[in-house]
Parts: sequence; structure tokens; C-alpha cells
Amino acid sequence: MPDALLPLFRQLFDPASSTYTYLLGCRGSRAAVLIDPVRDQLERDLALLTGLGLELHCVLDTHVHADHVTAAGALADATGAAIVAGAGSGLACADRLLDDGDELRFGAERLSALATPGHTSGCTSYLWRDRVFTGDALLIGSCGRTDFQEGDAGKLWQSLTGKLYRLPGESLVYPAHDYHGRRVSSIDQERAGNEFTAGRDRDGFVAALNALQLAPPKLLDVAVPANRRCGRDG
Repeated sequence: MPDALLPLFRQLFDPASSTYTYLLGCRGSRAAVLIDPVRDQLERDLALLTGLGLELHCVLDTHVHADHVTAAGALADATGAAIVAGAGSGLACADRLLDDGDELRFGAERLSALATPGHTSGCTSYLWRDRVFTGDALLIGSCGRTDFQEGDAGKLWQSLTGKLYRLPGESLVYPAHDYHGRRVSSIDQERAGNEFTAGRDRDGFVAALNALQLAPPKLLDVAVPANRRCGRDG
């Protein structure tokens, strides 16, 4: 494929929250989207857009994060980009809420929304070309916790086994976080070896998640209210 037709893709990392941010761009139109940007990395992301000659079309969050403040509002204010989230989030600050199956176009590129609730009620994954951005629903070898913020282990099981695991096995999995330096997985790899789903049925999965005893995220009381405002100050 000629270079001019290849899309742009960057995986970025915030070490403080172990958050991955993803830049997707259309070479022809220079339109771009950012998925799960972190407010503390605002200047980095703006500089990257400028350096690549891209115009930010929209900012997407996979869910209302509890461990960092989103840069969605700041990026929208700086660039005029639209703020987009899953319909289940109910975010009043978003310019567009995507239902399951809705498409978002940026230049010649398009991505599709997959409602994947369970970690939170509004969790949405985004399918683009040969890869899926799974937020905290599906992590590499793991999955999101379900003990706060509308978490529901039964719904997460259905999101994983009834939706994400039904994607083509070679689909690349890019999560919102990884705490062990891993950058990418695949649907086949997660179906075969994910710690929480492999070899378990629904009841076993729910029991395993309900047995977890994890400390609350350090920024929970700050991040969730801020992210319901798309990261803007109240």
C-alpha cells in the first residue's frame, strides 16, 4: 500500500497513571482523533499533533476514568475538536454520544463504537481497522475491576465473551492501561490465556472479580467528578 494511504498511529504512555493514549490519523485529510488523553500530557499531545501536521477532529474517552483526569475538555478548547463518548456514560459535556454500532468518520478513516459495560456502565470500546481500543473492559491478561462506579461483573462477562471475544482472533487489543510494560495483545491471545476468563464460566468469572480486595484508585474522588465535566475545572 502506498505510504500516502497508510493511516497514522501512535501509542503514547503516561507513567503516573499507566495510561495509554492513542492517536489515529488520516494521511490524506490530516484529520485525527485521540483516545483516552491525560490532562497532565496536554502539551505533549498538542506538540505531537503540530509536529505531524494533523488537525484534531475529536477526542474520545472509553469511559469516565477514576485514576486520571481526561484532557478531553482542554484539547477541545485548544483545537475546536468535538468531545465524544459512549452513550452509556451520559456525559452532558460531550458533543456526541455514540450508541453501540455507531460510526465516527475522520477523513477517509472510520471507527465503530462497541458498548462494553461492566467496569463502568458507560464503557465503550472503539474498533478501527485491525485493532480494538478496549479501555478498561479488556486489559492484557486481565480485565477492569467492578467494585465501584456502577461496576457489574455479570455485564462485563457479557461484554468480553459476547462481544469482544467474537471479533476476529487476529484483531489487535490496545487497552487503556497496562502496569507491566505490555503494549498490545490480540483477541486470540486473550480468549486463550486471559487470567479472568480462560477456563471459567460466568459464575466463576463473577466470583473471581467479587473476591478481589483492591484499594480504591488514589484519585477516585478527584478524577470522577472532573471527568464528568470532561476534565474541565468546575
